[in-house]
Amino acid sequence: MRDKDFSRMLNPALQRIGAYSVEGGQSAEIKLNQNESPFDLPEGLKDAILDEFKQESWNRYPDILPYRGIQAYAEFTGVSPESVMMSNGSNEMLYTIFIACLEKGSRIVLPEPSFSLYDKLAIMLQAERIIVPMHDDLGFDVPEIIRRAQEERAAFIVLSTPNNPTGKSLSIEDIRMIVHEVDAIVLVDEAYVEFSREDSALCLIDEAPNLIVLRTMSKALALAGMRIGFALTNPALLAEIAKPKIPFTSSRLAEITLQHVLANYHLVEESVSYILQERERIYEALKGISGLHVFESDANFIIIRVRNAQEVFSFLAGEGILVRNVSGYPLMQNCLRFNIGLRKENDLLLEKLRMM
Repeated sequence: MRDKDFSRMLNPALQRIGAYSVEGGQSAEIKLNQNESPFDLPEGLKDAILDEFKQESWNRYPDILPYRGIQAYAEFTGVSPESVMMSNGSNEMLYTIFIACLEKGSRIVLPEPSFSLYDKLAIMLQAERIIVPMHDDLGFDVPEIIRRAQEERAAFIVLSTPNNPTGKSLSIEDIRMIVHEVDAIVLVDEAYVEFSREDSALCLIDEAPNLIVLRTMSKALALAGMRIGFALTNPALLAEIAKPKIPFTSSRLAEITLQHVLANYHLVEESVSYILQERERIYEALKGISGLHVFESDANFIIIRVRNAQEVFSFLAGEGILVRNVSGYPLMQNCLRFNIGLRKENDLLLEKLRMM
């Protein structure tokens, strides 16, 4: 049995994908490679969260669906709780939605480049991917998205806005046009929406029955380690996509943390304000550095194009600064991505880039 080949017993799609990894690891003196918030929760708020969590029975399962977290986020966003589903991070919600919406042979429209998990899930579910390239400035080609969806009779469209890894947003008018002109379910992933110059698509869920909005608490809310995500859509569609949802995946600790952070949302607003100011300051500084091109961003990260991305990545890593080499994405040859950090971290990054 030791030498037996098990590959024929596995999903053949596994041969077309790789395991998720982060080049350079996940620890560094200055860590700017995973689009995290530079701000942790205050100690006093953590203490209040843990004090409440201590009162829970740790030997009991959480609720099948975390109704208290759902209620809190529904009130925060101003929608009905029947329109909200909570998950263990938005990645788990992506798995749930893709399983509910795709089967072998289904056609899915994916703007490219975009978040790599979309492509991986489509391959695993043996869906037919319809790729729509971004423009050269990394912006969305909205007419082509609509045309290909109509022409190919696509069942599903995924739009990341602001988009990871490009940092570009769709306008609310563009999203409205897409959802109304295609005969497909449209998933709008708003992981970075708090940093965008454009409005959220959440205002469209009542008028567009084919729209799902995806949210994460990992970015602006600084809860990447807590794993909290949400899907928001009309109750009828939510009832269907909830069917493959894994039960018990959201812990009571995650629910309690969410409730406390939403009750202290001024902390989020303050950190977002800081990140936006630093984003503009860094963008202007990067425009003055020869040998690189900087792309305008709507997210909490910035994309630059350099002469040799691997060389710059390695140099920065040697200086204790971890960024992301995104050169492997289409249209992003020799591009690096880094999130906004603390001012002293941003200044050191700028200093090192000027040396290249």
